[in-house]
Amino acid sequence: MILRDPILEARRQWVEHGWGDVADTMAVVTSIIRAQQLLMARMEAAVRPHGLTFARYEVLQLLSFTRAGVMPPGKIGARLQVHPASVTNAIDRLEADGLVRRSPHPLDGRKTLARITPVGRRRAAAATVDVNAAFAALDLPGSLVDALVLVRERAGDAAATRFRVDERT
Repeated sequence: MILRDPILEARRQWVEHGWGDVADTMAVVTSIIRAQQLLMARMEAAVRPHGLTFARYEVLQLLSFTRAGVMPPGKIGARLQVHPASVTNAIDRLEADGLVRRSPHPLDGRKTLARITPVGRRRAAAATVDVNAAFAALDLPGSLVDALVLVRERAGDAAATRFRVDERT
């Protein structure tokens, strides 16, 4: 029995059944979805030994990139493009592990701030070493980023459209 790439086989079937040019588009979409699954599994495997999930790692990294290591949860959600409940859950878990501390917002008593702790900074830095190693091994072309930004723009992703920077200028 000859094993075939299931996505390429699906594409062949789509063409055979008259899908025309849409067959290539569907093969691209299916390939991206599968690639996302593979990349997420790689990411989770890289951060798991550090007691993190991808969501918690993202929060720690974002906080570590700020000057003071502090950000309101709403801004974290906006920057990471995730639902507020996901941010709350990630911060709850990070706080329970001593990696983040909540504190009152100094200018708005109704809001809180999430602050990365020194232990959180060390954990994020250690996890980043493993994340970078896991993804450097893939040796992906930078042109893939441009292609995916184009996909996001054409799909109406406001963030991709609003913040696209032409690197030639």
